[in-house]
Amino acid sequence: MKKIENYLLGMDCGTTNIKAVILGEDGVVVCEASRPNKFINPGPGMQEQDAHMWWKNASSIIREITEKAGEAIVKRIRGISVSSHTVSLLPLDEQGEPLRNAMTYQDGRSSVELEELVDTIGRDRFVEIIGGQPSIAFLPAKLYWYKKHEPELFARTDCLLQCSSYINYKLTGEKTSDIDQASRTQCMDRTTNKWSREIGDAMGIDLDSILPPPRPVDDIIGFVTNEAAEQTGLLAGIPVIAGCSDAMASMYATGMSRLGEAGEASGTTSLVFVGSTEASAPDVPVVTRPCGIDGVPWIFDAPIQASGASLKWFIETMAAEERAYAEEHGENIFAYLNELALEAPAGCRGLYFFPYLLGERAPLWNDHAKGMFIGMGMDTSRAELTRSIFEGTAFALRHVMETIRESGGTARTIRVCGGGAKSRTWNMIKASMLKMPVYILADDSGDVPVGDCMIVGKKVGVFKSFEEASSRAIRVKEIIQPVDEWVEVYDKLYPYYVKMYQHLDQDLKELKQTVATL
Repeated sequence: MKKIENYLLGMDCGTTNIKAVILGEDGVVVCEASRPNKFINPGPGMQEQDAHMWWKNASSIIREITEKAGEAIVKRIRGISVSSHTVSLLPLDEQGEPLRNAMTYQDGRSSVELEELVDTIGRDRFVEIIGGQPSIAFLPAKLYWYKKHEPELFARTDCLLQCSSYINYKLTGEKTSDIDQASRTQCMDRTTNKWSREIGDAMGIDLDSILPPPRPVDDIIGFVTNEAAEQTGLLAGIPVIAGCSDAMASMYATGMSRLGEAGEASGTTSLVFVGSTEASAPDVPVVTRPCGIDGVPWIFDAPIQASGASLKWFIETMAAEERAYAEEHGENIFAYLNELALEAPAGCRGLYFFPYLLGERAPLWNDHAKGMFIGMGMDTSRAELTRSIFEGTAFALRHVMETIRESGGTARTIRVCGGGAKSRTWNMIKASMLKMPVYILADDSGDVPVGDCMIVGKKVGVFKSFEEASSRAIRVKEIIQPVDEWVEVYDKLYPYYVKMYQHLDQDLKELKQTVATL
């Protein structure tokens, strides 16, 4: 057996968990560890996280896996890559200390500021600059809110970092940003790949003075410092690359390698990837980004706001009976819900769930959409309620896929990784909803930190190409085919899913405005 000489460390800072792995050059995960992230909700529509907790979790995780791996392996770690959820607003002072909690992408307090910016710049011009639909999920509205409502802290702000950039700063002492997350902030001019002076002027902020210059994803930004080495168990001097969003790392973790293969990283949110031979227009609901996969020059990259989060909400708020049953019978609650959902007929006799609990990103891009059950009756069963959650998130996935196809994307199969890959019921529904095979990745494949390892591995020469990295690290466990009877049902019901929301959209927008005045 060939001795493994090279190892890589990948970490992903998700909204609900931070996880890291050490991956060998043979594609095998040597060890892994994770810690939960906690949300802070200081008020209605507000969601924050503590950057100190990010580093506490990250350093503890790295310490755990370096101890598990042992000194011989730690000495052979050739590079580190960190990805994270995006977009967040984390301000640091000149000493590198966080000035406040980070406002995450799910924070919805800045809708007034977004409207002001859109009115100032003009929606069409805004879309032309950023190449997408303006949304409070991104940075401009959050930054404008920060300047208006916390002026004393804003005056002390040296720079803004994303979650992964903050971890990189703690590892290397370098304050940086990566081009992938920079392009997602909606502060960048897509034609120049520089921070937009026009958007900055609308806020009265010099973006170049507060946002670090974007670096290529695989740029070596620095090396593990002595201080970081002491805290983590790493060796000082290991190169650290700029890193990327969890979206980009997820794309590589799905093992997509050719046009026609789509991917879904299915977790708290869902990230959907579909390749294209051409760049999309800037004003479509889902836009393309450059892609590093040979033969796939462009990739549609679409986030769905609350897929796994919808199931989690249902379990925590409405499924007390199911939780009690699962606990009494020693069964995992998720496994039990998978079984229960199959007791209901496909389509749940016209019961729809709209998974807009946090508004919606692709393809709606608004914060006034609301989670809804439509079609309930006195005879609605708990099995139908359960299945409608799975189906509602699958309807949302189909809505994204149909939008992408209309904009030039190509998808014939879909590869699913993340927590959602473990639900066979959910993936049977997705296969039938999308009318395409669902490739389920093996339990030791598809983790986002593995995608991070693939990126840094290519940079430092452990892998010659992404195709080589994918062939070593990504394995398919099962292929789930559509259920013909379900396909027929979903084809009949899907148009109503789209039309019912369209009919309610303006009312929901006005309702939000009215509620805000109460």
